[in-house]
Order: sequence, then C-alpha cells, then structure tokens
Amino acid sequence: MDMSPLRELPAFRQLWFSSLITRFGSMITYVAAPYQIKELTGSYVAVGVLGVLETIPLIIFGLYGGTLADRVDRKHVVLATEFALMSCVLLLAINSRLEDPRVWVIYLVAMLAASADGIQGPSLNAIVPRIVPSEKLAAASALNSLTHSVGFIFGTMLGGVLVASVGFTYSYIFDALTFGVSMLLLLKLPRIAPTRQVHESPLPAIVESVRYAWSRKDLLGTYLIDTAAMVFAYPVALFPFLADQLDSPQSLGLLYAAGAVGAAFATLTSGWTARIRRHGMAVVYAAMIWGIGIAIVGLSNSLPLALLGLAIAGAADMVSGLFRSLIWNMSIPDDLRGRMAGIEMLSYSIGPQLGQVRSSFSAQLFGLNRAFISGGLLCTATVGACAAALPTLRNYRSEKL
Repeated sequence: MDMSPLRELPAFRQLWFSSLITRFGSMITYVAAPYQIKELTGSYVAVGVLGVLETIPLIIFGLYGGTLADRVDRKHVVLATEFALMSCVLLLAINSRLEDPRVWVIYLVAMLAASADGIQGPSLNAIVPRIVPSEKLAAASALNSLTHSVGFIFGTMLGGVLVASVGFTYSYIFDALTFGVSMLLLLKLPRIAPTRQVHESPLPAIVESVRYAWSRKDLLGTYLIDTAAMVFAYPVALFPFLADQLDSPQSLGLLYAAGAVGAAFATLTSGWTARIRRHGMAVVYAAMIWGIGIAIVGLSNSLPLALLGLAIAGAADMVSGLFRSLIWNMSIPDDLRGRMAGIEMLSYSIGPQLGQVRSSFSAQLFGLNRAFISGGLLCTATVGACAAALPTLRNYRSEKL
C-alpha cells in the first residue's frame, strides 16, 4: 500500500488523522443508538425508522452543503459541523441519563446529526483534490478508505464493549471526546478557499451541478449503482436481531466489524487497483459481489459463515468505493467539486438509510434470513441491469495507469 501521501503531504496527514479519530468515535454511537432503541422498544421497525428520519435531512442539507463547499472556506465548514456533531452526541448522553430515556429524542438528534453530516460531507470530500496532487489521488483514496474500515472495525467493537460494560451514557461521552480531538487537528489545516467566486444563489448552483451530472452518464451510473446496492443490501439495522438469532448477543460488535475487516483487507492489498483502467466495470463487478456477500449471510446458520459473508461484502464495497472515488476525483472540475460531492454524498448516504428501512420491513414481513437473501439477490440483479443500460459507464477507462 502506498503511504507516501501521509509522509509527504502535511495537510493530508492532519486531515487523515482527524477523519480516523472522528470515524472511530462515531462508530461507537453508530452501535449504541440503534441498540438503545432496540432495548427500549424491541421492534425491528423502530430501529429501521432511524434510517427514514435521517434520509430527508441528508437530501436537503447534502445538496446545500455542496453549494457551501464551492462558496466558502471548506475548512471552516468542516470545523463548524464537527462542533455541531459533538453537541448532538452530548444530547444523546443527557437523554440516556434520564430515568426513562425518550426514543423520540434519539430520533430528533439523529435528524440533527444527519443535517450536520449533509453539510460537512461535500466540503470534507472536496478538500482532498485541493491538497493532494493528481498523481497521488489513488493512494490518498485508498488511505481515506482505510480510515473508514479501521475506524469501523475498532469503533464498533469498542462500541459493543462500552455499551455492555459502562452503558449508553459513557459510550456517547467517549464519542464526544473524539470530536474534540478531531477539531484540534483540523485547526492546523490551511485555508481551502473557493478557486472562483460563485455568484449564483444556492438553487441555480444546485441545478447547474445536477445538469452536469446528467450530462455525464458515467458519473450518473456510479451514483445509481451505489444507491441500488445500498437500498437492496444494507441490512445493518438487523444486526442486533441476527446476534440474538445466532444465540450470540456478545457477537454484535463482530457483526458490525466484519464488513470493515473485509474492507481493510481490500484496502491494504489495493496496489493492484493502480493497474486497472476499466474503472466503470470494476465498480459494477464489485457492487454485484457485495450483494452476493449479503445473501450468504442469510443462508448461514452459524456466526463464522455470517461473518465471512459480511467480510466478502465489505471487501467488495471497498473496491467499488475506491474506483468510484477515482472516477469522481480525476474527472470533475474543482469549481463544481463541492456541489458534485454533495450529490455523491447523497448516493452513498441515502442508500444505506433506505436500506435499513427496506431490510427492517422485509424482516418484519418475511423473516430475518429472507430479508438478507432477497436483498442480496435484488442488489446483484439491479446492478447488472444498471450496467446493461449504461454503456458509457461500462466503457469508462482511466486515462492514466
């Protein structure tokens, strides 16, 4: 794995460590919040509703966040939203201290956090092409992916341990502390001001980015495939129930971490990706394998096989993400980068939220195993159909090796 961006680029190094620490802490809340709802309600649907409530703010504020990223200093946007996210987690800690914690408070805070995420995501993603030269983007993308997988692995595992040992309140407080450390690192970043002044009001600016995305059917294909894969085969809301079905409630952290283990393996062995030119087909094949991995989970009746299916899915998702990032970062002009990052964020954020809803209702109606199997197969079939309908994506090739 090429580590040169961390060695040679101080700004990227600060951003990378900040992202790693934030990701690590956020995964604790990622485990704690749905688990707390399960404990309070015992309902598949109540956990899945969390995804519904996060979707609308992501749509609205993700698009608005994209316009902000092209108008103001991206560093300032990221810092302000880190503070907002830390405040949200502290609200969860306060709620958990109540004698009778309120589910509606968890829902409300989730919506506020999704709003902050929506605003932050485009600026955070659009910083990378400004501080990393084009010849280092592939390595930087792999390193950024590593923060997601490593943070997910250890964050979710620690989240499971903390919830079981010290409870929800201290789990949330731990997450809040990581946001504080992250902000200290972000303060060291240089200014990331817009490359040109954007005079349009937000709505025309958003319309311009949507038109650009529509004119690039290769980009459009990456958005559609990622969204379809997540909507049909993102069953994370079912993990607490899967752990119970496997008679292994202590394995909840392992279920959350298994996909990230596969993703980390794919990232650490990602050197081969630099030799691939057909980035479009790499996205397609990886998304189809993700669906197959999720279906394997539904076919399993043991923890090891379930973990294997999730690890396969995680590795495939990481490969898909690496090639999507290369297509995006190497071909989109900087003056559109923030707004396009807003659209990109919608494709990889809304899909999982809707996927949690689909999997929850599917499990309620047809059973837990069928929810995994049907989702995985629908994912694979839908991705294949999208690829067949979009020859521009299938034929997309990188100009550089």
